[in-house]
Amino acid sequence: MSNGLFRDDDLIRKVSREGILIAAGGAASLLQTAHPKVAQGVYDHSYTAEDPLGRLRGTMQWVYAVSWGTREEAERLSAIVTRMHDKVTGPGYEANDPELQVWVGATLFATAVHIYELLLGRLSDAERAGYYEDSKVFATILGCPPEKVPATYADFRVYYADTLATIKISDASRAVAEQVLHPDLPWYMRPGLPVIRLVTAGLMPAPIREQYGWSWTPARRARFHLLVKVLAAVYPRLPLRIRTLPRDHCLRELRRRMGGRRRPAPA
Repeated sequence: MSNGLFRDDDLIRKVSREGILIAAGGAASLLQTAHPKVAQGVYDHSYTAEDPLGRLRGTMQWVYAVSWGTREEAERLSAIVTRMHDKVTGPGYEANDPELQVWVGATLFATAVHIYELLLGRLSDAERAGYYEDSKVFATILGCPPEKVPATYADFRVYYADTLATIKISDASRAVAEQVLHPDLPWYMRPGLPVIRLVTAGLMPAPIREQYGWSWTPARRARFHLLVKVLAAVYPRLPLRIRTLPRDHCLRELRRRMGGRRRPAPA
């Protein structure tokens, strides 16, 4: 039996345990900041430009705490995030605005499903619906009223499609994208940036990719599909203990910082 918010056989755990989801981090982040209010909050208050990997690590620790941590860990870290967001306010935006909480949760769900299905197999409609029910927690645990979240997976699909069709990215969105995709990293990490940019562009919904102005030529599209094909052949065959290393590392680090001594999450 699990002492967390979810059981081991819940879809949110089956999906979120996969370390490859970190590859979708750039797409999720820049899909979030495609919303101009989210972008302005990140641009004004975030440390993305100074420490892009630190921001990704913090986000992933929260995701793992909510989906795989104990109830105490999930609620404690989410309370910290909420208090941090209380300070993220400015002209026309508040980080704890339910509208923005719903959008951020939607991007986490959508990008996770996208990369999971590309590499590990398509989920059934029932599995998607169940996973969506689980994923509502990423908004509600931060204080978003449950009635603000699309009630069903069918409702989510309408909401998500409508938002993608109507959202207009801002100059702040473009500035954050520049920080994420062209970070100031140590020299030995820079060779991987072109791959990160390719994956981010390939996972980004076309309407948003076009607004960002990213090139998506037939040659780039072919390179992305080749990369996906290779990963789909190799990644699922890795031992599960290797695929879950990012989860286990993030939870160990989180528990060390919180002073906990919980055992690592099971596979």
